[in-house]
Order: sequence, then C-alpha cells, then structure tokens
Amino acid sequence: MPKTLGVIGLGSMGMGAACSALRNGVTTWGCDPRPEARQAFADAGGQAVASAAELAVHCEVVLVLVLNAAQTEEVLFGEQGIATRLAAGSVVVCSATVDPALPPVWEQRLAEHGLWLIDGPVSGGAKKAAAGEMTVMASGRAEGFAAAADMLQAFAGKVYRLGDQAGIGSTVKMVNQHLAGVHIAAACEAMALGMRAGADPAQLYEVICNSAGMSWMFENRVPHILEGDYRPLSTVNIFVKDLGIVLDAAHNLKFPLPLAAAAHQLYLATAAMGLGGADDSSVVKYYAALAGLDLPVAAQEKP
Repeated sequence: MPKTLGVIGLGSMGMGAACSALRNGVTTWGCDPRPEARQAFADAGGQAVASAAELAVHCEVVLVLVLNAAQTEEVLFGEQGIATRLAAGSVVVCSATVDPALPPVWEQRLAEHGLWLIDGPVSGGAKKAAAGEMTVMASGRAEGFAAAADMLQAFAGKVYRLGDQAGIGSTVKMVNQHLAGVHIAAACEAMALGMRAGADPAQLYEVICNSAGMSWMFENRVPHILEGDYRPLSTVNIFVKDLGIVLDAAHNLKFPLPLAAAAHQLYLATAAMGLGGADDSSVVKYYAALAGLDLPVAAQEKP
C-alpha cells in the first residue's frame, strides 16, 4: 500500500522536498505556521495544515525540516508533537543541523512509541531541493530505512546510508557545515580583497570559477554579491548556529578548529551589524565596512 509523506517546515528546503515528492506521485502533506507557505504548497497540489499533530494522523513517513534542535524537539515531543500521534511502525526523518549527541536520544524516545528515526540532515540548498536533488546524510536502523526508502528517493538525489546508529548522519553534516561555513567566509574575504586591490568583481568571479581556487560555495554565493541581492536563501544566523555546533563538538573532543573559529567570528561580526537575517554572502559587507568598499548594488537600486 502506498505511503503518505509529511513534511514539517515549508521553508526553502522543506518546500522543495515536498514539491519534489508531489512531482514523483507521492501523496504529501505539508505543515508550516505561516499561512503564505501553506497556501503556496496547496497551490502546488499538496495538503497543507498548520499543526504537526494534524499532519501526523495522515502520514507514515514524516520529514522534519525545521530550523534547529529546539524546534525539532517541539515537533517530536511537544504538546502538539507527532510522537504520540503517528501509527506504530512509522518513520521520522530528522533533517535539521543539530549536535550529533541529540539524535540518539530522540531515537530512543521515539522507539518507546514504536517509531523509527532516521538521522537524515540534508544539503544542496534551495535550488537542489526544488529539483529533488538534495543529498541526505542518513543513519539509523535498517527497519526504518526499509520502511522509508521509497520516500527518501522521492525528494532526494543522493541518499547516503552511513550506519545503523542515529548521530552518524549529523556528524557528517557537521563536517559539511564546517567546510561550507569556512568556504563562504573565504569567498567573501577573497572578493573583498580583489575589489580593494582594484579588480573588476565580475571578471574576478569568472576567472576564479575557471581556476584552482574555485569552490562550490564561491561559485554559488558570489553572484549574490555581484547582483547586490542579499535576500536570504541561507542566512548569516544559520552559520552562527551551525559553526557554533561544530565548535562545541570540537571542544568536547578537545580538537582544535582555528579556521572554523575564525569563520564563526566573521558571521558573528556580520550579525552584530544587524545582518543576521540576511543572506550569508552578507559577510562581504563586514569587509566592505572595514575597508570602505563600494559593493555592487541591485539593478532596482541603481539611480
């Protein structure tokens, strides 16, 4: 019998995952407190509700794609939580970036209700989410994967099974966020350096994208700077949070991370400028403020 997917959190990643599942013929429910997000998903052909509790009674597999650990715990175990409302044998896929120590705790608590947990953080950004090409870094019991395999493939391009214990998926995502955070900060620093030295920013971008210094984050984020468009796809505050998780884990392991620590300070400084909710490429504005740089402006802002 075909299963029904629930997606809790219809942000840029969750909306993309939910709409990808719809395109693949999966009956999909979406949950978000924002009326505009629910309407957008309903317009795409999905069933949209405001309450996780309401969603749970309709679904056998639930993807939880909220902001952080606190929101995840509220969705799972709060007053309107899904743990007591899902049918036994259902699968919960937790995809927020969190401390790797938390998913094993959630796995045990969900097991008490007869539920399986897949520790499944995702990567790829809004564009790949919308195309159904996200990467899922997943770990958990074989029974959970057996029950949810078709659903994972419905919204993801690559699903990596990283082990049979919750926490491994979040460990791998933590390493990914270390690299992503450092690469974005380095891209902003490099572009500011080039502009301060007099290089044309568009030419600089093209050359680096065809040279050894290119990274995926450089290629993806620098266009935001060139277009003067800092509407958030991924915010500065996300990397304040995620690199904080990385540094806390490293502290517990007594493992030094000087590059991650430096990048974290750059995100904190940018957030302190009032740009925490802006796109993470806004780190370049910190350098612009220090050096008195004139950054490119959006076309609609030009005189």
